[in-house]
Amino acid sequence: MAEDSGSWDPALISARAVPDGEGGWKLSGRKSFVIDGTTAELLLVVARTVAGPSLFAVDRDATGLAAVPMETLDPTRAMARLTFDAVPATLVGADGAAGRTMAKVLDVASVGLAAEQSGGARRCLEASAEHARTRHQFGRPIGSFQAVKHKCADMLVQVELAEAASREAARLADEGSAEFPVAAAVAHACCSRAYMFTAMENIQVHGGIGFTWEHPAHLYFRRAKSSQLLFGGPAVYHERLLDRLGI
Repeated sequence: MAEDSGSWDPALISARAVPDGEGGWKLSGRKSFVIDGTTAELLLVVARTVAGPSLFAVDRDATGLAAVPMETLDPTRAMARLTFDAVPATLVGADGAAGRTMAKVLDVASVGLAAEQSGGARRCLEASAEHARTRHQFGRPIGSFQAVKHKCADMLVQVELAEAASREAARLADEGSAEFPVAAAVAHACCSRAYMFTAMENIQVHGGIGFTWEHPAHLYFRRAKSSQLLFGGPAVYHERLLDRLGI
């Protein structure tokens, strides 16, 4: 979906698809931030046609397709930049209907991401609490100091809120509820905030060791930040929530 801007807005898509005269399509353009883009066997690509944004299926070995790994903030989530040069493609669904389709896909993907974010936030809390119990300073565990207690307590509040929002959105998705789009947007916002907060506080609780490459705290921070930006970032997903609310 996303191109160099990272936006998931169908209106900003510049990749193009034209009929090849034989019942198929030829796709040209570039896509960025494609998760597992160098290894996926099947690619679903949104490109613009005369009718509007449309969804296409592209085989990994198609002629004219090039995939290059991207160097991003989060090395634990492989991303790629894909270049399409008159690549054979198959239309999925109706021509010009990708806008509605991708809105539904984005809601479901946001809930999946929210589950990952709430789990990551919980792990940051667990790591901080364990370190606070075992790390001693001035002859006592650092968890006995009020400042560290407050950090862990604030992390717990964020984690509980994120898990509740994530579970509720997943439940409504399973039930096919009309309230699901709003719940998905809420879960994305809550879990993005919670993961970023706990990832940052996890580094602080760990002190000097938390700033080193040898400790995994920075990997959680990188995943938290990349997840926060994956579908457009805070400004975009707050606007998405307003849109789902009809405001």
